[in-house]
Amino acid sequence: MPVLTTAPGATPADEEPPDAGERHRLTAVTGLAALSLDAMASVAYGPEAIVLVLAAAGAHGLGFTLPVTLAIAALLAVLVASYRQVIAAFPDGGGSYAVARTHLGRRTSLVAAGSLVLDYVLNVAVAVTAGVAALTSAFPALYDDRLWLCLAVLALITAVNLRGIVESAKAFIVPTVVFVGSILVLIAVGLFRSEPVSTATAAGHASALADNATTVGALLLLKAFASGCAALTGVEAIANAVPSFRVPRARRAQHAEVALGAVLGVMLIGLSVLISRFHLQPVEGVTVLAQLADASLGHNWGFYVIQFATMILLALSANTSFGGLPVLLKLLARDNHLPHVFALKADRQVHRHGVLALAAVSTALIVFSGGDTNTLVPLFAIGVFVGFTIAQAGMVLHWRTERGPGSRGRALLNGFGGLLTGVAAVVVTATKFEEGAWLIVIALPLLVVAFEAVHRAYARIGERLGLGRIPEHPHRDRSVVIVPVSSLSRLTSEALTAAASLGDEVRAVTVCHPDPEDRSALHALERSWAEWDPGVPLVRLSSERRALGRPIAAYVRDVMASEPAARVTVLIPETEPERLWQRLLQNQRGAVVAHAVRKETGAVICRLRFRLF
Repeated sequence: MPVLTTAPGATPADEEPPDAGERHRLTAVTGLAALSLDAMASVAYGPEAIVLVLAAAGAHGLGFTLPVTLAIAALLAVLVASYRQVIAAFPDGGGSYAVARTHLGRRTSLVAAGSLVLDYVLNVAVAVTAGVAALTSAFPALYDDRLWLCLAVLALITAVNLRGIVESAKAFIVPTVVFVGSILVLIAVGLFRSEPVSTATAAGHASALADNATTVGALLLLKAFASGCAALTGVEAIANAVPSFRVPRARRAQHAEVALGAVLGVMLIGLSVLISRFHLQPVEGVTVLAQLADASLGHNWGFYVIQFATMILLALSANTSFGGLPVLLKLLARDNHLPHVFALKADRQVHRHGVLALAAVSTALIVFSGGDTNTLVPLFAIGVFVGFTIAQAGMVLHWRTERGPGSRGRALLNGFGGLLTGVAAVVVTATKFEEGAWLIVIALPLLVVAFEAVHRAYARIGERLGLGRIPEHPHRDRSVVIVPVSSLSRLTSEALTAAASLGDEVRAVTVCHPDPEDRSALHALERSWAEWDPGVPLVRLSSERRALGRPIAAYVRDVMASEPAARVTVLIPETEPERLWQRLLQNQRGAVVAHAVRKETGAVICRLRFRLF
């Protein structure tokens, strides 16, 4: 029976200290900084989205800003309560994907996962471009360099996240506190004012109110509700990244989720109250939040603090995706829907491949849009509503199977939330379809098809490998090791020594071409080989064409055909230079031979690295 041993000084896995690696995980406070920036920053555009829709009904329509916001806040409370339950029921993370996989089937879970992937990627692109847009609004001279600024911000966020999610939380906790504190001060001061203290920001800007105002109907209110629900993006991120928290993980994640809901709800309702109190109207070129800061605090240093805090948090809100998406990709990889490399962790509990993949796709989107937020916004927030709806529907079924005190009320709560988010998903998709939302309608099914294709590929690989079945006992076969050589050197000696250690029979092969120079080199090699007499035969392979890999591959095929019971190994000796740049000086013969043998035969390839330092 095999015995597992532990290296000196190492700690066995089952005796690992309970706090090992915990310092690289999140607390409830750092979890807010790392995973809630998207939701926090949404107060910069959520209330404005409501006002812009209601402006179609004129000043009378703007009077419905607070009721619509209260409806969104009620939905926020439902979502927070639901995702708090999701965290407890699915502590391995995954959010709506984990819920759907358990209660709604694999195909529905892949729709949820695809919608979250799309939303996370778009969130990064939108957040970075929006933050840079705020910067270029303050400093117009930078406008022509906005694309490079976007890429620089994205590179910074990626670099911080490659150092670990705790490092990103530490880096972003100060901007988060400054932003939230500034908004709360703005609301508190504004509640004590009966009229705006300043309107300098909006002065001289054209009003965005419709000249031919429409009536306030159910469709307009639904559209305003759906647009304002953009403020709810990011609420699911904590439930997706529960494994990133310290133990007890579920409890800390629940505390962070409730804190996020409370802070976000207070900010949304407070800002909407001030919009109604000051009778603000949307104007072109000035954000509603800027008007509120002007009206509440005056056009002074406080106004600029809020503007800069908003700009910074918008740019950094991309960090929510870097905290949530790699964990989701890990779960998809674990379930064989993505390459297994996404399940690997580096030091500091970092899913490095997920972080890099998110950065790469986001870079492509930013370059495609030219750093323009308006190009990306129509695609944004649709996916998150799909995920919300699926998660709510799955939790309804969860409470049907987990019957207990209060389960019926919880199921009704989740059902009501699912109805609201489902309506929001339909309305947002319909209203933004011609503006670019059709891309999401196409991309989501394609992503699901890709997940299925990867799953089928892994199923075929598993069947061929016999995964899950006990294999036959290992046994020893006769082995032949073939070593390509071109000259005599210390490398040749090392290669033959290694080959003799690996196989029962060793054969050296060299390729000869018909031109005189090559023939002369071959004769010199054969004379030197005979003089050296290593006890290994040198086989000459003639080739009419200037090829190296194919003649060796053909010889390997012949050996395998003549000795079907033998294991054939091709050992390719290569030098490893002292400096990285010196690899450019190598002729790459080894890579050529390895490619040909791998492509045309089933032989084992062994590449011997001989260090020159």
